[in-house]
Amino acid sequence: MGSLKKNTVSTRTTSESSVNLSYMSGFGNDFETEALPGALPQGQNSPQKCNYGLYGEQLSGTAFTAPSHQNERTWCYRIRPSVKHSNRYKKIDLPYWKTAPNVDPNVVSLGQYRWDPIPHSQKNITWLNGMRTMTTAGDVNTQTGMASHIYLVNASMENTYFYSADSELLVVPQEGTLRFSTELGVLEVKPEEIAIIPRGLLYRVDVVEGPARGFVCENYGQKFTLPSRGPIGANCLANRRDFKTPIAAFEDRECPSKVVIKWCGQFHETEIGHSPLDVVAWHGNYAPCKYNLNTFCPIGAVLFDHPDPSLYSVLTAPSEVEGSSNIDFVLFRDRWNVAENTFRPPWYHKNIMSELMGNICGQYDAKPKGFIPGGMSLHNMMLPHGPDKIAFEHASNNELTPKKLEKTMSFMFETRFPQHLTSFAATEAPLQDDYINCWDDLEKKFDGTLKPK
Repeated sequence: MGSLKKNTVSTRTTSESSVNLSYMSGFGNDFETEALPGALPQGQNSPQKCNYGLYGEQLSGTAFTAPSHQNERTWCYRIRPSVKHSNRYKKIDLPYWKTAPNVDPNVVSLGQYRWDPIPHSQKNITWLNGMRTMTTAGDVNTQTGMASHIYLVNASMENTYFYSADSELLVVPQEGTLRFSTELGVLEVKPEEIAIIPRGLLYRVDVVEGPARGFVCENYGQKFTLPSRGPIGANCLANRRDFKTPIAAFEDRECPSKVVIKWCGQFHETEIGHSPLDVVAWHGNYAPCKYNLNTFCPIGAVLFDHPDPSLYSVLTAPSEVEGSSNIDFVLFRDRWNVAENTFRPPWYHKNIMSELMGNICGQYDAKPKGFIPGGMSLHNMMLPHGPDKIAFEHASNNELTPKKLEKTMSFMFETRFPQHLTSFAATEAPLQDDYINCWDDLEKKFDGTLKPK
C-alpha cells in the first residue's frame, strides 16, 4: 500500500468555474481528503455525530473479509446518505450498450477483424447513449470477463448521473477531453491519458473539448492492479506515483436530477431532487484515478530477440487462474528497437488470449497501412495473426540500426475469454471487409536447396 495523503480545500465545487483539478499521487494508496476543514473525522470512522451535520457511509469495493492487502473500501462523509439518491426505479433502454453473455447467433465472431474509426454523430449524444459495444466476453452474472466499447460524446450529462453495479471502467480517450465529476472528486481526461472508474461510484460526464471519442474496457471481474514485475524489480513500466486521484469536491445543489444504474446488464433510472455528488470528505483506497500513458516506461531486449508483449502491460485484472488474466491492458508507445539479428515487429502467432487493439495515435509497426487512429482490430483466441507483407519485407530486409518508434500509441485489451462481436460491430460499425486479405500476398519463400547461413 502507498503512503497516507491529506488535502484540505476550503472551496466547494458547485460550478464549472470553481472546479479544483488537484490530484493526489499514488496507486492503491490510503488517501484522506476534505473539501471543508474539519469535515474528516480523526481517529475513528463512524463518530456519533459528524461535523457539519454530515452522514458517515462506507463504500466497499471488496468483500469485508478480503485479505488485508486486497481489501478496498472508502469512508465517505456526505450531505445525504446515498439511500436518498435512490428512489423507485424504472427500466430504460440503452440499445447500443451490451453486456456479456451476449452471443448473437447471426454474427460470426470467428475471424480476424478490423474497423475504421466510428464517425461522430450529428445528434446530441452523452456518455450513456453514446456508448457503442464492440465485443463482450465472459458472464457479468458470475463477475468474469469484460466488454469493449467505443464512446462518442458531444453533449454533457447535465443533471443526469450514472454508476455501474456491474463493472469497473477503464477509459482510453482518443479525441476530445472529458470531465468525470465523481462522488470522490473531479478528473479531467484527454488523449494519451486513461481513467479508472470503480464499480459502484456515482459520476457525471461533461464535455470539456469535443466532440470526444475513445475506448472503454468494462471489467466485470477483479479490479485492475499493477502487474507483478518479477525479476524486473521495483521500477519501470507503470509506476505508482504517476497515478493521480482527485481531492474531495462536492455539489450542494437542489435541482431535479436523474440517476441511472447499470445492474446485471440492465439499465434503470430513478428521479431525485438534488445532486448526488455530495461527499464533503473521504478517506480510503477505493477511488477513481487517472494516468498519463506517456509516463509508462517500456522495457525491451538490448541484444537479440524481443520479449512477449505482456512486458508492456500497464494494468492487469487477475483471474482465478494464475498467470491467465481476466484482462490485461497493454500499451505500445514510443520506444527504441535495437535488437541485433532479430525480426523486430511482433511475430506471427496464435495464443489462448483474445486481443482487441485500438490505435490512439500514429502508426503501429506491425500494420503500416489500414490501422489508423480511432480504429480497432480483433484477433480472437487461437486465431493466427501477425505482420502484413509490407511490414514483413521491411523487417526482414531493413538495415538493423537502432531505430526509435516515434509518435505512436496503440493499446490492447487482452482477455483469456473469447470475445463475441455485437450486432453493431458486425453490421453497423465501419468494418474493413478486406482486412483478412492483408496476408494474401505473403509469398512462399521456401527453398530446400539453400544452405543455412
